Amino acid sequence: MKQLAVASKQQLADVVVKNGKIINVFTHEIVQADVAIADGKIVGIGEYDGQTVIDAKGKYVCPGLIDGHVHIESSMVTPSEFARVVVPHGVTTVITDPHEIANVAGTKGIEFMLNDSDHIPLDVYVMLPSCVPATAFEHAGATLQAEHLAPFFSHPRVLGLAEVMDYPSLLQGKQQMLAKLSAAHAAGKLIDGHLAGLDETAVNVYRSANVHTDHECVTVHEALARVQRGMYVLIREGSVAKDLHKLLPAVNTYNARRFLFCTDDKHIDELVTEGSIDHHIRLAIQAGMNPLTAIQMATLNAAECYRLYTKGAIAPGYDADFLFVDDLHSFSITHVFKNGAIVAENGRATFSVAKTTSVDKTIIQSVHAKKLTKEDIQIPFTRGNCANVIRIIPNHLHTKRLITEVNLQNGVFQPSIERDLLKLVVVERHRGLGVGAGIVNGFQLKKGAIASSIAHDSHNIIAIGTNDDDIITAIEHIQHINGGLVVVENRRVLADLPLEIGGLMTTKSYEEVLERLQMTHDALTTIGASGEFNPFITLAFLALPVIPELKLTDQGLFDVSSFQFIDVEV
Repeated sequence: MKQLAVASKQQLADVVVKNGKIINVFTHEIVQADVAIADGKIVGIGEYDGQTVIDAKGKYVCPGLIDGHVHIESSMVTPSEFARVVVPHGVTTVITDPHEIANVAGTKGIEFMLNDSDHIPLDVYVMLPSCVPATAFEHAGATLQAEHLAPFFSHPRVLGLAEVMDYPSLLQGKQQMLAKLSAAHAAGKLIDGHLAGLDETAVNVYRSANVHTDHECVTVHEALARVQRGMYVLIREGSVAKDLHKLLPAVNTYNARRFLFCTDDKHIDELVTEGSIDHHIRLAIQAGMNPLTAIQMATLNAAECYRLYTKGAIAPGYDADFLFVDDLHSFSITHVFKNGAIVAENGRATFSVAKTTSVDKTIIQSVHAKKLTKEDIQIPFTRGNCANVIRIIPNHLHTKRLITEVNLQNGVFQPSIERDLLKLVVVERHRGLGVGAGIVNGFQLKKGAIASSIAHDSHNIIAIGTNDDDIITAIEHIQHINGGLVVVENRRVLADLPLEIGGLMTTKSYEEVLERLQMTHDALTTIGASGEFNPFITLAFLALPVIPELKLTDQGLFDVSSFQFIDVEV
Protein backbone atom coordinates (compact mmCIF):
# COMPACT_ATOMS: atom_id res chain seq x y z
CA MET A 1 0.00 0.00 0.00
CA LYS A 2 2.80 2.43 0.79
CA GLN A 3 4.32 2.11 -2.68
CA LEU A 4 0.93 2.72 -4.28
CA ALA A 5 0.34 5.74 -2.05
CA VAL A 6 3.71 7.24 -2.99
CA ALA A 7 3.21 6.48 -6.69
CA SER A 8 -0.13 8.29 -6.61
CA LYS A 9 1.40 11.20 -4.66
CA GLN A 10 -0.82 10.64 -1.67
CA GLN A 11 2.27 10.09 0.49
CA LEU A 12 5.82 11.43 0.47
CA ALA A 13 8.46 9.20 -1.10
CA ASP A 14 11.24 7.89 1.12
CA VAL A 15 13.76 9.25 -1.37
CA VAL A 16 13.45 11.43 -4.45
CA VAL A 17 16.25 11.90 -6.97
CA LYS A 18 15.99 15.32 -8.62
CA ASN A 19 17.85 17.12 -11.42
CA GLY A 20 18.96 13.90 -13.08
CA LYS A 21 18.92 12.80 -16.72
CA ILE A 22 17.36 9.34 -16.68
CA ILE A 23 18.70 6.78 -19.14
CA ASN A 24 15.62 5.00 -20.47
CA VAL A 25 16.82 1.58 -21.62
CA PHE A 26 13.39 0.71 -23.06
CA THR A 27 13.25 3.56 -25.57
CA HIS A 28 16.86 4.75 -25.94
CA GLU A 29 15.85 8.17 -24.59
CA ILE A 30 17.22 10.57 -22.01
CA VAL A 31 14.38 11.74 -19.77
CA GLN A 32 14.59 14.64 -17.34
CA ALA A 33 12.34 13.83 -14.40
CA ASP A 34 12.33 13.00 -10.69
CA VAL A 35 12.72 9.42 -9.51
CA ALA A 36 10.53 8.53 -6.51
CA ILE A 37 11.60 5.64 -4.26
CA ALA A 38 9.69 3.82 -1.53
CA ASP A 39 10.90 0.76 0.40
CA GLY A 40 13.88 0.42 -1.91
CA LYS A 41 11.70 0.32 -5.05
CA ILE A 42 11.20 2.89 -7.78
CA VAL A 43 7.53 3.86 -7.71
CA GLY A 44 7.35 6.97 -9.85
CA ILE A 45 8.93 8.96 -12.68
CA GLY A 46 7.73 12.55 -12.93
CA GLU A 47 7.46 15.29 -10.30
CA TYR A 48 7.67 14.07 -6.71
CA ASP A 49 8.51 15.21 -3.21
CA GLY A 50 10.25 13.06 -0.64
CA GLN A 51 11.49 12.89 2.91
CA THR A 52 15.03 12.76 1.54
CA VAL A 53 16.06 14.55 -1.66
CA ILE A 54 19.14 13.54 -3.62
CA ASP A 55 20.36 16.17 -6.07
CA ALA A 56 21.83 14.48 -9.14
CA LYS A 57 23.24 17.84 -10.25
CA GLY A 58 22.62 17.17 -13.92
CA LYS A 59 24.27 13.76 -13.96
CA TYR A 60 22.89 10.79 -15.88
CA VAL A 61 20.86 8.32 -13.82
CA CYS A 62 21.73 4.84 -15.07
CA PRO A 63 20.35 1.45 -13.97
CA GLY A 64 22.70 -0.69 -11.89
CA LEU A 65 24.96 -2.88 -14.03
CA ILE A 66 24.65 -6.68 -14.19
CA ASP A 67 27.47 -9.17 -14.75
CA GLY A 68 25.78 -12.06 -16.56
CA HIS A 69 28.36 -14.73 -15.73
CA VAL A 70 31.21 -14.52 -13.26
CA HIS A 71 33.25 -16.93 -11.17
CA ILE A 72 33.78 -14.86 -8.02
CA GLU A 73 36.53 -17.25 -6.95
CA SER A 74 38.71 -15.92 -9.77
CA SER A 75 38.95 -12.60 -7.92
CA MET A 76 40.66 -14.55 -5.12
CA VAL A 77 38.52 -12.84 -2.46
CA THR A 78 35.28 -13.93 -0.80
CA PRO A 79 31.88 -12.86 -2.21
CA SER A 80 31.42 -10.30 0.56
CA GLU A 81 34.82 -8.75 -0.14
CA PHE A 82 34.16 -8.98 -3.90
CA ALA A 83 31.24 -6.60 -3.35
CA ARG A 84 33.64 -3.93 -2.08
CA VAL A 85 35.49 -4.17 -5.39
CA VAL A 86 32.73 -4.27 -8.02
CA VAL A 87 30.00 -2.12 -6.47
CA PRO A 88 32.05 1.10 -6.86
CA HIS A 89 32.23 0.19 -10.57
CA GLY A 90 28.45 0.27 -10.78
CA VAL A 91 27.79 -3.46 -10.60
CA THR A 92 24.82 -4.07 -8.33
CA THR A 93 23.92 -7.59 -9.48
CA VAL A 94 25.96 -10.62 -10.56
CA ILE A 95 25.06 -14.10 -11.74
CA THR A 96 27.78 -16.39 -10.46
CA ASP A 97 28.69 -20.01 -11.04
CA PRO A 98 30.58 -21.35 -7.99
CA HIS A 99 31.95 -24.34 -9.85
CA GLU A 100 35.52 -23.48 -8.85
CA ILE A 101 34.92 -23.99 -5.13
CA ALA A 102 32.45 -26.81 -5.89
CA ASN A 103 35.17 -28.74 -7.71
CA VAL A 104 37.22 -28.52 -4.53
CA ALA A 105 34.59 -28.85 -1.81
CA GLY A 106 31.32 -29.97 -3.41
CA THR A 107 28.08 -28.86 -1.81
CA LYS A 108 29.95 -27.34 1.14
CA GLY A 109 31.60 -24.98 -1.32
CA ILE A 110 28.25 -23.91 -2.78
CA GLU A 111 26.85 -23.36 0.71
CA PHE A 112 29.85 -21.20 1.61
CA MET A 113 29.34 -18.98 -1.44
CA LEU A 114 25.62 -18.59 -0.74
CA ASN A 115 26.13 -17.83 2.95
CA ASP A 116 28.99 -15.39 2.44
CA SER A 117 27.04 -13.45 -0.20
CA ASP A 118 23.98 -12.99 2.01
CA HIS A 119 23.06 -9.55 3.39
CA ILE A 120 25.58 -7.55 1.36
CA PRO A 121 24.84 -4.58 -0.95
CA LEU A 122 25.37 -6.71 -4.05
CA ASP A 123 22.74 -9.12 -5.33
CA VAL A 124 24.53 -12.42 -5.93
CA TYR A 125 22.46 -14.93 -7.87
CA VAL A 126 23.76 -18.46 -8.41
CA MET A 127 23.73 -20.91 -11.29
CA LEU A 128 24.50 -24.36 -9.91
CA PRO A 129 27.61 -26.11 -11.26
CA SER A 130 26.58 -28.63 -13.90
CA CYS A 131 29.91 -30.35 -14.43
CA VAL A 132 31.80 -31.31 -11.28
CA PRO A 133 34.21 -32.63 -12.34
CA ALA A 134 34.21 -30.85 -15.70
CA THR A 135 35.01 -34.10 -17.50
CA ALA A 136 36.06 -37.64 -16.68
CA PHE A 137 39.58 -36.78 -17.84
CA GLU A 138 40.73 -35.18 -14.59
CA HIS A 139 40.32 -35.72 -10.85
CA ALA A 140 38.42 -33.08 -8.89
CA GLY A 141 37.81 -32.82 -5.16
CA ALA A 142 34.13 -33.66 -5.50
CA THR A 143 31.48 -35.18 -7.73
CA LEU A 144 28.09 -33.49 -7.93
CA GLN A 145 25.17 -35.44 -9.34
CA ALA A 146 21.59 -34.32 -9.88
CA GLU A 147 20.54 -35.46 -6.41
CA HIS A 148 23.22 -33.24 -4.82
CA LEU A 149 22.07 -30.18 -6.74
CA ALA A 150 18.30 -30.63 -6.43
CA PRO A 151 17.92 -29.20 -2.86
CA PHE A 152 19.57 -25.93 -3.93
CA PHE A 153 16.93 -25.18 -6.57
CA SER A 154 14.57 -24.00 -3.83
CA HIS A 155 17.01 -21.31 -2.68
CA PRO A 156 15.65 -17.86 -3.61
CA ARG A 157 18.94 -16.78 -5.18
CA VAL A 158 19.50 -19.92 -7.26
CA LEU A 159 18.42 -19.24 -10.85
CA GLY A 160 19.33 -22.48 -12.58
CA LEU A 161 22.04 -24.78 -13.90
CA ALA A 162 25.38 -23.26 -14.88
CA GLU A 163 27.44 -23.71 -18.02
CA VAL A 164 26.96 -27.21 -19.42
CA MET A 165 30.46 -27.83 -20.72
CA ASP A 166 30.47 -31.60 -21.10
CA TYR A 167 29.17 -31.69 -24.67
CA PRO A 168 29.98 -35.39 -25.25
CA SER A 169 27.77 -36.35 -22.29
CA LEU A 170 24.98 -34.15 -23.62
CA LEU A 171 25.35 -35.48 -27.16
CA GLN A 172 25.36 -39.09 -26.00
CA GLY A 173 22.42 -38.53 -23.67
CA LYS A 174 24.25 -39.80 -20.61
CA GLN A 175 21.92 -40.38 -17.68
CA GLN A 176 23.52 -38.11 -15.09
CA MET A 177 23.74 -35.14 -17.46
CA LEU A 178 20.13 -35.57 -18.55
CA ALA A 179 19.09 -35.89 -14.89
CA LYS A 180 20.64 -32.50 -14.09
CA LEU A 181 18.95 -30.87 -17.08
CA SER A 182 15.62 -32.45 -16.18
CA ALA A 183 15.90 -31.32 -12.55
CA ALA A 184 16.52 -27.73 -13.62
CA HIS A 185 13.68 -27.83 -16.13
CA ALA A 186 11.27 -29.37 -13.62
CA ALA A 187 12.11 -26.64 -11.13
CA GLY A 188 11.38 -23.99 -13.77
CA LYS A 189 15.00 -22.88 -13.80
CA LEU A 190 17.37 -21.65 -16.52
CA ILE A 191 20.28 -23.53 -18.11
CA ASP A 192 23.52 -21.91 -19.29
CA GLY A 193 25.67 -23.26 -22.09
CA HIS A 194 29.38 -23.60 -22.81
CA LEU A 195 29.86 -24.13 -26.54
CA ALA A 196 33.60 -23.48 -26.94
CA GLY A 197 34.64 -24.21 -30.53
CA LEU A 198 31.38 -26.00 -31.37
CA ASP A 199 29.49 -25.75 -34.66
CA GLU A 200 25.86 -25.10 -35.59
CA THR A 201 24.88 -28.74 -35.06
CA ALA A 202 26.05 -28.47 -31.47
CA VAL A 203 24.02 -25.27 -31.07
CA ASN A 204 20.96 -27.21 -32.24
CA VAL A 205 21.70 -29.92 -29.66
CA TYR A 206 22.09 -27.41 -26.84
CA ARG A 207 18.94 -25.51 -27.78
CA SER A 208 17.00 -28.77 -27.95
CA ALA A 209 18.14 -29.35 -24.36
CA ASN A 210 16.65 -25.93 -23.38
CA VAL A 211 20.07 -24.31 -22.97
CA HIS A 212 19.61 -20.61 -23.64
CA THR A 213 23.01 -18.86 -23.27
CA ASP A 214 26.61 -19.11 -24.40
CA HIS A 215 29.58 -17.05 -23.23
CA GLU A 216 32.25 -18.91 -25.22
CA CYS A 217 31.85 -17.25 -28.64
CA VAL A 218 35.08 -15.94 -30.14
CA THR A 219 33.91 -15.08 -33.69
CA VAL A 220 31.04 -13.15 -35.23
CA HIS A 221 29.95 -16.29 -37.06
CA GLU A 222 29.66 -18.21 -33.79
CA ALA A 223 27.72 -15.43 -32.10
CA LEU A 224 25.23 -15.09 -34.95
CA ALA A 225 24.74 -18.87 -35.17
CA ARG A 226 23.64 -18.83 -31.54
CA VAL A 227 21.42 -15.76 -31.74
CA GLN A 228 19.74 -17.10 -34.90
CA ARG A 229 18.77 -20.19 -32.92
CA GLY A 230 17.29 -18.25 -30.02
CA MET A 231 20.24 -18.07 -27.62
CA TYR A 232 21.48 -15.11 -25.67
CA VAL A 233 25.17 -14.41 -26.27
CA LEU A 234 27.24 -13.12 -23.36
CA ILE A 235 30.12 -11.01 -24.65
CA ARG A 236 33.08 -11.77 -22.41
CA GLU A 237 35.96 -9.52 -21.45
CA GLY A 238 37.93 -11.04 -18.60
CA SER A 239 41.56 -11.41 -17.62
CA VAL A 240 42.42 -14.06 -20.23
CA ALA A 241 39.46 -14.26 -22.60
CA LYS A 242 39.05 -10.84 -24.18
CA ASP A 243 36.39 -11.31 -26.83
CA LEU A 244 34.54 -7.99 -26.88
CA HIS A 245 36.20 -6.33 -29.88
CA LYS A 246 35.89 -9.53 -31.95
CA LEU A 247 32.18 -9.93 -31.19
CA LEU A 248 30.85 -6.37 -31.29
CA PRO A 249 30.42 -6.46 -35.11
CA ALA A 250 27.81 -9.18 -34.57
CA VAL A 251 25.56 -6.71 -32.72
CA ASN A 252 23.14 -4.68 -34.83
CA THR A 253 19.91 -2.75 -34.47
CA TYR A 254 17.80 -5.85 -34.94
CA ASN A 255 19.53 -8.35 -32.67
CA ALA A 256 21.08 -6.19 -29.93
CA ARG A 257 18.52 -7.32 -27.36
CA ARG A 258 19.99 -10.85 -27.50
CA PHE A 259 23.43 -9.73 -26.26
CA LEU A 260 24.72 -8.96 -22.77
CA PHE A 261 28.08 -8.66 -21.03
CA CYS A 262 30.05 -10.85 -18.65
CA THR A 263 33.53 -11.02 -17.12
CA ASP A 264 33.63 -14.80 -16.52
CA ASP A 265 37.08 -14.82 -14.87
CA LYS A 266 38.77 -11.58 -13.83
CA HIS A 267 41.56 -11.06 -11.34
CA ILE A 268 41.27 -8.60 -8.50
CA ASP A 269 43.93 -6.20 -9.79
CA GLU A 270 42.19 -5.74 -13.14
CA LEU A 271 38.80 -5.41 -11.45
CA VAL A 272 40.17 -2.57 -9.35
CA THR A 273 42.04 -0.74 -12.12
CA GLU A 274 39.91 -1.45 -15.22
CA GLY A 275 36.57 -2.18 -13.66
CA SER A 276 33.95 -4.81 -14.34
CA ILE A 277 30.96 -4.38 -16.65
CA ASP A 278 31.61 -0.62 -16.72
CA HIS A 279 34.81 -1.50 -18.60
CA HIS A 280 32.75 -3.38 -21.21
CA ILE A 281 30.55 -0.33 -21.70
CA ARG A 282 33.53 1.98 -22.19
CA LEU A 283 35.18 -0.39 -24.65
CA ALA A 284 31.96 -0.79 -26.63
CA ILE A 285 31.43 2.98 -26.81
CA GLN A 286 35.05 3.53 -27.86
CA ALA A 287 34.49 0.98 -30.64
CA GLY A 288 31.58 3.04 -31.95
CA MET A 289 28.54 1.51 -30.26
CA ASN A 290 25.69 3.82 -29.28
CA PRO A 291 26.17 4.44 -25.52
CA LEU A 292 22.51 3.70 -24.82
CA THR A 293 22.77 0.34 -26.59
CA ALA A 294 25.86 -0.57 -24.57
CA ILE A 295 24.08 0.40 -21.35
CA GLN A 296 20.97 -1.54 -22.36
CA MET A 297 23.12 -4.66 -22.90
CA ALA A 298 24.69 -4.20 -19.45
CA THR A 299 21.36 -3.75 -17.69
CA LEU A 300 17.97 -4.62 -19.18
CA ASN A 301 19.23 -7.36 -21.51
CA ALA A 302 21.03 -9.15 -18.70
CA ALA A 303 18.05 -8.80 -16.36
CA GLU A 304 15.60 -10.20 -18.89
CA CYS A 305 17.95 -13.01 -19.91
CA TYR A 306 18.01 -14.23 -16.30
CA ARG A 307 14.36 -13.37 -15.55
CA LEU A 308 15.28 -10.69 -13.03
CA TYR A 309 12.24 -8.65 -13.95
CA THR A 310 12.65 -6.02 -11.22
CA LYS A 311 16.19 -5.13 -12.32
CA GLY A 312 17.86 -3.41 -15.23
CA ALA A 313 15.82 -0.21 -15.64
CA ILE A 314 14.87 3.12 -14.07
CA ALA A 315 11.11 2.67 -14.00
CA PRO A 316 8.24 2.07 -11.56
CA GLY A 317 8.24 -1.46 -10.16
CA TYR A 318 12.02 -1.83 -10.48
CA ASP A 319 14.58 -2.06 -7.70
CA ALA A 320 16.17 1.29 -6.87
CA ASP A 321 19.64 0.20 -7.99
CA PHE A 322 21.19 3.03 -9.99
CA LEU A 323 24.31 5.06 -10.72
CA PHE A 324 25.19 8.66 -11.34
CA VAL A 325 27.33 9.04 -14.47
CA ASP A 326 29.09 12.27 -15.41
CA ASP A 327 29.50 11.64 -19.11
CA LEU A 328 28.06 8.93 -21.32
CA HIS A 329 31.07 8.52 -23.60
CA SER A 330 33.63 8.13 -20.81
CA PHE A 331 31.02 6.43 -18.62
CA SER A 332 32.55 7.90 -15.49
CA ILE A 333 30.61 6.75 -12.42
CA THR A 334 30.51 9.09 -9.44
CA HIS A 335 27.86 7.51 -7.17
CA VAL A 336 26.28 4.07 -6.80
CA PHE A 337 22.97 3.42 -5.03
CA LYS A 338 21.50 0.09 -3.90
CA ASN A 339 17.82 -0.03 -2.94
CA GLY A 340 17.87 3.75 -2.92
CA ALA A 341 20.81 4.11 -0.49
CA ILE A 342 24.29 5.21 -1.45
CA VAL A 343 26.85 2.37 -1.39
CA ALA A 344 29.79 3.88 -3.30
CA GLU A 345 31.12 7.34 -4.08
CA ASN A 346 33.97 8.38 -6.36
CA GLY A 347 35.28 4.87 -6.79
CA ARG A 348 35.19 3.81 -3.13
CA ALA A 349 32.68 1.66 -1.28
CA THR A 350 30.86 3.50 1.48
CA PHE A 351 29.93 0.26 3.25
CA SER A 352 31.93 -2.30 5.17
CA VAL A 353 31.52 -6.07 5.34
CA ALA A 354 32.11 -8.44 8.20
CA LYS A 355 35.34 -10.39 7.93
CA THR A 356 34.71 -13.95 6.76
CA THR A 357 35.41 -16.26 9.68
CA SER A 358 33.04 -19.21 9.33
CA VAL A 359 34.64 -21.58 6.83
CA ASP A 360 34.32 -25.36 7.01
CA LYS A 361 37.57 -27.08 8.02
CA THR A 362 37.55 -29.28 4.92
CA ILE A 363 37.56 -26.16 2.71
CA ILE A 364 40.47 -24.59 4.58
CA GLN A 365 42.52 -27.80 4.50
CA SER A 366 42.07 -28.79 0.87
CA VAL A 367 45.60 -29.57 -0.36
CA HIS A 368 46.50 -33.25 -0.06
CA ALA A 369 49.08 -33.89 -2.78
CA LYS A 370 51.60 -36.71 -2.84
CA LYS A 371 55.28 -36.15 -2.04
CA LEU A 372 57.10 -35.66 -5.34
CA THR A 373 60.47 -36.82 -6.61
CA LYS A 374 62.20 -35.81 -9.82
CA GLU A 375 61.32 -39.21 -11.28
CA ASP A 376 57.62 -38.40 -10.83
CA ILE A 377 57.81 -35.45 -13.22
CA GLN A 378 60.17 -36.84 -15.86
CA ILE A 379 59.04 -37.03 -19.49
CA PRO A 380 60.79 -40.02 -21.11
CA PHE A 381 61.22 -40.51 -24.87
CA THR A 382 61.81 -43.93 -26.45
CA ARG A 383 61.40 -43.43 -30.21
CA GLY A 384 63.09 -40.11 -30.96
CA ASN A 385 62.87 -36.50 -29.82
CA CYS A 386 59.67 -35.22 -31.46
CA ALA A 387 56.99 -33.99 -29.05
CA ASN A 388 53.41 -32.77 -28.83
CA VAL A 389 53.74 -29.34 -27.22
CA ILE A 390 51.08 -27.03 -25.79
CA ARG A 391 51.51 -23.65 -27.47
CA ILE A 392 49.82 -20.86 -25.56
CA ILE A 393 48.13 -17.90 -27.22
CA PRO A 394 48.70 -14.86 -24.97
CA ASN A 395 45.45 -13.48 -23.52
CA HIS A 396 43.38 -16.38 -24.89
CA LEU A 397 41.93 -19.52 -23.33
CA HIS A 398 42.54 -21.56 -26.46
CA THR A 399 45.90 -23.21 -27.10
CA LYS A 400 47.51 -24.70 -30.20
CA ARG A 401 49.13 -28.08 -30.76
CA LEU A 402 52.77 -27.67 -31.73
CA ILE A 403 54.79 -30.65 -32.95
CA THR A 404 58.52 -30.02 -32.64
CA GLU A 405 61.83 -31.58 -31.71
CA VAL A 406 62.93 -31.15 -28.10
CA ASN A 407 66.16 -31.48 -26.14
CA LEU A 408 66.82 -34.81 -24.40
CA GLN A 409 69.34 -36.03 -21.88
CA ASN A 410 69.55 -39.79 -21.32
CA GLY A 411 66.20 -40.10 -23.09
CA VAL A 412 64.45 -37.58 -20.82
CA PHE A 413 63.07 -34.16 -21.84
CA GLN A 414 65.17 -31.14 -20.87
CA PRO A 415 63.60 -27.64 -20.86
CA SER A 416 65.10 -25.13 -23.29
CA ILE A 417 65.03 -21.44 -22.37
CA GLU A 418 66.42 -20.52 -25.80
CA ARG A 419 63.57 -22.30 -27.62
CA ASP A 420 61.01 -21.41 -24.93
CA LEU A 421 60.13 -25.05 -24.27
CA LEU A 422 59.39 -25.42 -20.56
CA LYS A 423 58.08 -28.22 -18.39
CA LEU A 424 54.45 -28.19 -17.25
CA VAL A 425 53.30 -30.33 -14.31
CA VAL A 426 49.82 -31.01 -12.91
CA VAL A 427 49.62 -32.72 -9.50
CA GLU A 428 46.31 -34.10 -8.22
CA ARG A 429 45.87 -32.39 -4.85
CA HIS A 430 42.58 -33.67 -3.46
CA ARG A 431 43.44 -37.30 -2.65
CA GLY A 432 47.15 -37.57 -3.33
CA LEU A 433 46.71 -39.33 -6.68
CA GLY A 434 48.62 -38.98 -9.95
CA VAL A 435 50.89 -36.53 -11.73
CA GLY A 436 50.77 -35.36 -15.35
CA ALA A 437 53.75 -33.81 -17.13
CA GLY A 438 53.97 -32.03 -20.47
CA ILE A 439 55.80 -29.41 -22.48
CA VAL A 440 54.63 -25.85 -23.09
CA ASN A 441 55.75 -23.08 -25.44
CA GLY A 442 55.13 -19.36 -25.11
CA PHE A 443 55.69 -18.54 -21.43
CA GLN A 444 59.12 -16.95 -22.03
CA LEU A 445 60.40 -17.55 -18.48
CA LYS A 446 64.19 -17.36 -18.23
CA LYS A 447 64.69 -19.05 -14.87
CA GLY A 448 62.88 -20.50 -11.86
CA ALA A 449 59.34 -21.80 -11.68
CA ILE A 450 55.83 -20.78 -10.71
CA ALA A 451 53.01 -22.86 -9.24
CA SER A 452 49.36 -22.36 -8.36
CA SER A 453 46.43 -24.24 -6.84
CA ILE A 454 44.15 -22.41 -9.28
CA ALA A 455 43.82 -24.73 -12.29
CA HIS A 456 40.39 -24.68 -13.89
CA ASP A 457 38.21 -26.52 -13.29
CA SER A 458 39.40 -29.26 -10.95
CA HIS A 459 41.98 -26.99 -9.31
CA ASN A 460 44.84 -29.39 -8.92
CA ILE A 461 48.31 -27.94 -8.41
CA ILE A 462 49.79 -26.72 -11.67
CA ALA A 463 53.41 -25.62 -12.13
CA ILE A 464 55.70 -24.54 -14.93
CA GLY A 465 59.43 -24.09 -14.78
CA THR A 466 62.85 -24.12 -16.31
CA ASN A 467 64.18 -26.91 -14.06
CA ASP A 468 62.90 -29.75 -11.88
CA ASP A 469 64.32 -28.46 -8.57
CA ASP A 470 62.41 -25.21 -8.75
CA ILE A 471 59.25 -26.91 -9.99
CA ILE A 472 59.24 -29.31 -7.02
CA THR A 473 60.08 -26.47 -4.59
CA ALA A 474 57.14 -24.45 -5.92
CA ILE A 475 54.72 -27.39 -5.64
CA GLU A 476 55.84 -28.17 -2.09
CA HIS A 477 55.33 -24.53 -1.08
CA ILE A 478 51.76 -24.61 -2.42
CA GLN A 479 51.13 -27.57 -0.13
CA HIS A 480 52.75 -25.75 2.80
CA ILE A 481 50.51 -22.66 2.49
CA ASN A 482 47.36 -24.74 1.80
CA GLY A 483 46.96 -23.33 -1.68
CA GLY A 484 47.79 -20.12 -3.49
CA LEU A 485 50.38 -18.70 -5.89
CA VAL A 486 54.18 -18.87 -5.64
CA VAL A 487 57.25 -17.75 -7.60
CA VAL A 488 60.52 -19.64 -7.05
CA GLU A 489 64.12 -19.16 -8.14
CA ASN A 490 67.08 -21.35 -7.15
CA ARG A 491 64.80 -23.28 -4.75
CA ARG A 492 63.99 -20.04 -2.92
CA VAL A 493 60.51 -18.52 -2.64
CA LEU A 494 60.58 -15.01 -4.11
CA ALA A 495 56.91 -14.22 -3.47
CA ASP A 496 53.64 -15.94 -2.67
CA LEU A 497 49.94 -15.31 -2.15
CA PRO A 498 48.30 -17.80 0.25
CA LEU A 499 44.71 -18.68 -0.73
CA GLU A 500 43.52 -20.74 2.18
CA ILE A 501 39.85 -21.06 1.18
CA GLY A 502 39.90 -24.08 -1.09
CA GLY A 503 43.20 -22.94 -2.57
CA LEU A 504 41.17 -20.33 -4.44
CA MET A 505 40.29 -17.44 -2.14
CA THR A 506 41.49 -15.72 0.99
CA THR A 507 39.82 -14.04 3.95
CA LYS A 508 42.18 -11.08 3.51
CA SER A 509 40.90 -7.73 2.27
CA TYR A 510 41.26 -6.94 -1.41
CA GLU A 511 43.81 -4.26 -0.52
CA GLU A 512 46.02 -6.88 1.14
CA VAL A 513 45.59 -9.21 -1.83
CA LEU A 514 46.62 -6.44 -4.23
CA GLU A 515 49.78 -5.86 -2.23
CA ARG A 516 50.74 -9.55 -2.33
CA LEU A 517 49.84 -9.77 -6.00
CA GLN A 518 52.17 -6.88 -6.78
CA MET A 519 54.96 -8.75 -5.04
CA THR A 520 54.31 -11.82 -7.20
CA HIS A 521 54.27 -9.66 -10.34
CA ASP A 522 57.63 -8.17 -9.35
CA ALA A 523 58.96 -11.69 -8.79
CA LEU A 524 57.68 -12.77 -12.21
CA THR A 525 59.71 -9.96 -13.75
CA THR A 526 62.75 -11.24 -11.88
CA ILE A 527 62.44 -14.68 -13.51
CA GLY A 528 61.95 -13.22 -16.97
CA ALA A 529 58.19 -12.83 -17.54
CA SER A 530 57.64 -10.45 -20.44
CA GLY A 531 54.65 -8.58 -19.04
CA GLU A 532 52.68 -9.14 -22.27
CA PHE A 533 50.28 -11.41 -20.40
CA ASN A 534 49.75 -12.66 -16.85
CA PRO A 535 51.50 -16.05 -16.52
CA PHE A 536 49.40 -17.12 -13.53
CA ILE A 537 46.12 -16.45 -15.31
CA THR A 538 47.30 -18.28 -18.43
CA LEU A 539 48.60 -21.15 -16.30
CA ALA A 540 45.22 -21.50 -14.60
CA PHE A 541 43.54 -22.59 -17.85
CA LEU A 542 46.15 -25.03 -19.15
CA ALA A 543 44.53 -27.91 -17.25
CA LEU A 544 40.98 -27.29 -18.54
CA PRO A 545 40.15 -30.13 -20.97
CA VAL A 546 37.01 -28.57 -22.44
CA ILE A 547 38.61 -25.67 -24.32
CA PRO A 548 40.68 -26.52 -27.41
CA GLU A 549 43.24 -27.48 -28.44
CA LEU A 550 45.75 -29.20 -26.17
CA LYS A 551 45.68 -29.26 -22.35
CA LEU A 552 47.37 -31.15 -19.49
CA THR A 553 45.51 -32.79 -16.61
CA ASP A 554 46.72 -34.89 -13.71
CA GLN A 555 46.09 -37.91 -15.95
CA GLY A 556 48.22 -36.71 -18.85
CA LEU A 557 48.25 -34.72 -22.10
CA PHE A 558 44.75 -34.25 -23.51
CA ASP A 559 43.67 -33.48 -27.07
CA VAL A 560 40.41 -31.53 -26.72
CA SER A 561 39.63 -31.81 -30.44
CA SER A 562 39.48 -35.61 -30.32
CA PHE A 563 38.57 -35.77 -26.60
CA GLN A 564 41.28 -38.30 -25.80
CA PHE A 565 44.66 -38.53 -24.12
CA ILE A 566 47.75 -38.52 -26.30
CA ASP A 567 51.42 -39.17 -25.61
CA VAL A 568 53.84 -36.29 -25.22
CA GLU A 569 56.16 -38.15 -27.54
CA VAL A 570 55.02 -38.15 -31.16
